[in-house]
Amino acid sequence: MNQDATADFIRQLPKAELHLHIEGTLEPELTFELARKHGVTLKYPSVEALRAAYDFSDLQSFLDLYYAGADVLRDEADFHALTMAYLRRAHADGVVHVEIFFDPQTHTDRGIAFETPLNGIRRALADGERDFGISHRLILCFLRHLSAEEAMRTLEQALPHKHAFAAVGLDSSERGHPPSKFVAVFDRARAEGLLTVAHAGEEGPPAYIYEALDLLKVSRIDHGVRCDEDPALVDRLVREQIPLTVCPLSNVKLCVYPRIENHNLKRLLDRGVKVMINSDDPAYFGGYVGANYLAVQKGLGLSKADLVTLARNSIEASFLDAQAKHAWLAKIDALTA
Repeated sequence: MNQDATADFIRQLPKAELHLHIEGTLEPELTFELARKHGVTLKYPSVEALRAAYDFSDLQSFLDLYYAGADVLRDEADFHALTMAYLRRAHADGVVHVEIFFDPQTHTDRGIAFETPLNGIRRALADGERDFGISHRLILCFLRHLSAEEAMRTLEQALPHKHAFAAVGLDSSERGHPPSKFVAVFDRARAEGLLTVAHAGEEGPPAYIYEALDLLKVSRIDHGVRCDEDPALVDRLVREQIPLTVCPLSNVKLCVYPRIENHNLKRLLDRGVKVMINSDDPAYFGGYVGANYLAVQKGLGLSKADLVTLARNSIEASFLDAQAKHAWLAKIDALTA
């Protein structure tokens, strides 16, 4: 297939996005719009200057800008606008189901009520289902650079609204903050009926993936690309069909890999690991889901069958019920028959 035909095929494939930080979809144009609305003075003089600052040396250099940008998100309408803008782009890329991460501590720590972002995001997700047919789940994430006690306080804030969440997750700075730091809060979340996921093996070592699986009892590993440093771990991921929500353009932007051609996605896919493609923080990393699919198809020489497997994996690894999964998988099969 040529690139235009490949792009069309990728758009037509029903797929789920399972690794998406809603705060990471804040495009520079919306940043400036909300800054004007709230009278916030930005460090950068223009949209172009802000976008030019998206040149990161590692995860922390990105997070510093990410948390500063979130300061323009102040009221429910802001979070609604943010989420709707993402859903429009996801719909254009052929995404049929989203499971988005929400970082309450990013907002509550600057005096925003817990309910403000939650209500704006949930209203947009409902509007997106009505307007675009995109189903959804919401995942509450704890910031791992903060204390386990603060994570527990966040969970307690969330419990009156636990019907709004499918799972809890763990994100932010990985180095020096192993999953084992959060055993108690994840135990509590599971006792309350919530599923669990965690970022592990992006900058952190394979040991963090083991901890996420064995101590936090996660259903999925977010990122997980460093698993291939431990062949026994890869064997386990294949044997247990543990999903890895891989984010290729993010990995390149944050210098996990120097170029997309160096990425291990194809090797993991060929090995039988249940990998899938996601966009992570697409406003900062240069591409939403469709751009990620195109980048790896071109850079790694993925076949049409590989693309289908990635889309199927995303549906199978989602928290959709069995009936919904079966329906989407049947549509993928019909598209490729």
